[in-house]
Amino acid sequence: MPRQSRSIRTQAIILSRRDFGEADRLLTLLTPSRGKLRAIAKGARKPNAKLSGHVELFARSDCLLHQGRNLAILTQAELIEPYLGLRDDLQRGAYANYAAELLDRFTADDEEDAGGLFALLDDTLKRIANARDPRLATRFYELALLDVVGFKPELSECVITRMPLLPEAQFFSSDEGGVVSRAGLSLSQSRLLPIELDSLKLLRHLQRNANTYAEVESLRLSADEHGRAERLMLAYIAHLLERRLVSAAFLERLRGG
Repeated sequence: MPRQSRSIRTQAIILSRRDFGEADRLLTLLTPSRGKLRAIAKGARKPNAKLSGHVELFARSDCLLHQGRNLAILTQAELIEPYLGLRDDLQRGAYANYAAELLDRFTADDEEDAGGLFALLDDTLKRIANARDPRLATRFYELALLDVVGFKPELSECVITRMPLLPEAQFFSSDEGGVVSRAGLSLSQSRLLPIELDSLKLLRHLQRNANTYAEVESLRLSADEHGRAERLMLAYIAHLLERRLVSAAFLERLRGG
């Protein structure tokens, strides 16, 4: 029986990186066929290192990896997509950081067949880099990602009564994973957050069009509308992960909120 090759050639998006040893970098990579991998880029911090310009944070590169005992070793890399808009705009870069951290927290290492997640993140980084409204692209991404990883919030019917929602302000239960109607208030034992009708309509519209961003990119939202939807989504995500994302806190500080 032929031995399985320990070398892997794959495209990869760099989710995170940190210094490792005196001259190396430890990378977290998202790949289409091997999911999330940890890899060492040896010598990447040295001046004029061949790898350094090809393993930029939130970039997509063609990589050759050798599978070691505990970590992969990145032996070659060629930059394919730098998502240049993320380099020139601090806020867009912060949203890219949030998108990468969110995916990292919701996925385990070495999950096979991650092509859907890879395509979603690739599309999202392009949108954050280039779209008129990176906050809208981020809300769209959150709901699409939660659907893929199995935590899709229920936004069309009450999670308590299972009745369709009336066109009015409602409540949201992170414990129950969705909207609680006024009729279900007395039956719910969880902590509830108010959700305005415009926020509910926005999130439902994004969720219904999870595979077609073209259907939502023309939306024009005020800062208040963005803020209400964002606060709700961040509260739900923090509940699911049992922690608040560092990147989300940075975004709030960046906006002065």
